[in-house]
Amino acid sequence: MFQKLKQRWKVNTINLAFIIATFAIAGSLCGQSAANLVDLLVINKNISWWLVYLFVVTILWPFFILVVSVPLGQFTFFKNYLLKVGLSITGKQIKTIKVAIFASGAGSNAKKIIDHFRNNPLVTIELVVYNKPNVGVLRVAANEKIACLLINKKIFEEEGSYVRELHDFNISFIVLAGFLWKIPLPLIKAYPNRIINIHPALLPKYGGKGMYGRFIHEAVLDGKEKESGITIHYVDEFYDHGNIILQVNCPVEENDTAATLAGKVHQLEHHHYPKVIEDLLKNLK
Repeated sequence: MFQKLKQRWKVNTINLAFIIATFAIAGSLCGQSAANLVDLLVINKNISWWLVYLFVVTILWPFFILVVSVPLGQFTFFKNYLLKVGLSITGKQIKTIKVAIFASGAGSNAKKIIDHFRNNPLVTIELVVYNKPNVGVLRVAANEKIACLLINKKIFEEEGSYVRELHDFNISFIVLAGFLWKIPLPLIKAYPNRIINIHPALLPKYGGKGMYGRFIHEAVLDGKEKESGITIHYVDEFYDHGNIILQVNCPVEENDTAATLAGKVHQLEHHHYPKVIEDLLKNLK
């Protein structure tokens, strides 16, 4: 049973334990509180009492679930869970936004994004697009049972940019997460203001062709910069050039190396990128 719940909710054993604990604690508190409230109405403990009790429990239960979920670290799960339940009760059809992640490497940002939207009933990470065989992001996608698409550079740049394939997956939004190829114009036209990228530096400095990975951090250090950070921006036909959505800074210390600076920047990426994506998808038309 527990294995089926883990698969259904796409959570690990620890999170499943906290979810079950949230249900148990919130249920107990809700039941006792509802009973106390109904007793204040001085209703004889007959069918009327139980009907009022069930009504009060139904009203209070979502509140207790959310309150208890906060200290147990399950607020996001239960917020999305209650939203899904509410949509099911009202009979409203859930229309999900299908997202494609483009990646060229290990997929750490892709993993954070997938985790963030894991139980969101309104957003589905539908496809991982990659451009190198055997990259780490494939393992991330395989573990999550997400479809993958290996793209060819010539076809990507010259013969249609895989727009048809993306439409076949009903993709509405594209997220670049460590994807190193420049996005061609046909794809940009097919997804206007629906392709975003995260760059591990403060644009417009240290952007452009060849500015990726350790090369960026080494350039920042060579430039004697006092701060670095991340830039989340819309994608246009030029490298690292589209309108900026968010920039977040981090200090560059005298003893920083490219590796330690990369660690600081990765923390900013993992913290901010999924949240920015969620905010943009909320306003997607």
